[in-house]
Amino acid sequence: MDNYEKFISYVNDIVDKFKNLENLKEEPIKLISHRDADGICSAAIASAAFKREDLKFSISTVKQLTKKKLEELKTEDYKVYFFTDLGSGSIHFMKEILKDKTIFILDHHIIDKDILKENSDNIFVINPHLFDIDGSVEVSGSGVTYIFFKNLNEKNIDLAHLALIGALGDIQSNDCNGNDEDKFSYLNQRILEDAVSMKKIKVERGLRMFGAQTRAIHRLLEYSTDPFIPGITGSEENATHLLNELGIPVKNSDNKFRRLCDLSEEEIKKLTTAIILKRMGSEKNPDDVLGDIYTLVDESEDSVTRNAKEFATLLNACSKMGKPSLGIGVCLNDTVSKEKANLLLLDYKREIIKALNWFYSKRKTEMVQEGEGYVLINAEDNLRDTMIGTLTSMVTKSNLYPTGTIIMTVGHTLEGCLKASIRGIDTKKDLRKLVESISDKLPLKDAEFGGHGEAAGCILSLEQEKDFLSTAIQVLKEAK
Repeated sequence: MDNYEKFISYVNDIVDKFKNLENLKEEPIKLISHRDADGICSAAIASAAFKREDLKFSISTVKQLTKKKLEELKTEDYKVYFFTDLGSGSIHFMKEILKDKTIFILDHHIIDKDILKENSDNIFVINPHLFDIDGSVEVSGSGVTYIFFKNLNEKNIDLAHLALIGALGDIQSNDCNGNDEDKFSYLNQRILEDAVSMKKIKVERGLRMFGAQTRAIHRLLEYSTDPFIPGITGSEENATHLLNELGIPVKNSDNKFRRLCDLSEEEIKKLTTAIILKRMGSEKNPDDVLGDIYTLVDESEDSVTRNAKEFATLLNACSKMGKPSLGIGVCLNDTVSKEKANLLLLDYKREIIKALNWFYSKRKTEMVQEGEGYVLINAEDNLRDTMIGTLTSMVTKSNLYPTGTIIMTVGHTLEGCLKASIRGIDTKKDLRKLVESISDKLPLKDAEFGGHGEAAGCILSLEQEKDFLSTAIQVLKEAK
């Protein structure tokens, strides 16, 4: 058996242990999931599967699974706990705090295998890393959750599209990074095939531009940062001029602005060629504007949820704006949740603009330190703590800095902690290890780490802010 077969076989074993729990139909289950797009999809998959089995349950979502949060969970009257898209880094606390509970962890984050060597009859962990399968690229948390529940009941194959959305939310398609090769790794590809077989998702080749279903075509070009279009990105006038040159009307016969999805096949070809030509000479892969488009067949054609990547962004907005329950409702096709989430998306976009405006206004000041191979952004309490990672990602994609640059943003949380987020521009560095190396040099007190090699972060005491910043600069300089 290869590692994938061993992994699936192991999942089946854990499913059997779940099925054989005493009083499964009578005792309610506590479901705790990560509060991001992938975690929201995980929670939706689990809740739909529990309903199908007629099981009682309640849901909580958390930004971080802290020791304090586990202490709170201990006081709740549940015997069975499910942790989805989180939990792998908290097993040592669970063994101490929830030792009299039955715990299932469905996760894809890095895990310390040694922690599982100690006997623990009440904790069942499903994590691809245990089988040397890289969870940062091979399968998302919602993918692991889907695999578990598909093995519980084959009817849950109708939830595969949610796992795909979660994977896209976690940037697990190489298309998300402008890479046209091997769109998905093995496990995610199998999940995609399930979604296609159920006619939930249609895969087409096209321009991989955000807002194809909802944004006016000239605005789509103006705001396109990934892919970046030299001379067009950032300029409404130049975007409109390009469309006029190509003979592509900005408005239709009803005087309404046209979207990318409204263009004819011939117009798409013209626009694609023009964009590639604009990128010639300034981009390594000028034709990487093309990619697979994942369309959710059952969604309305004018809805943001029609495109799987935009669906993931909507869920991310629900998370960042403190309304993850709306995201779960959207995944479960609740009409009221969709209406509210679309309004929330507008607020989220305003927060992004606010964050970017703040960043650009602070460049060349001590709050944005730009060194050789790194940028350290100190937002303090100027931004929502939920926007720290978003700003880091936006700056990473902005074309402001060269390949290999590491971007770190730090800021204050509402809970009075310091939050750090780190990304890289096509860097080969393991960013999680980079953050952990900062801890090794201090060390940090009660710091919590999360993420993967490509995107990582940590939360620590605000008292250590000064020491953390100075040590971070030292580590980032050494990492170049």
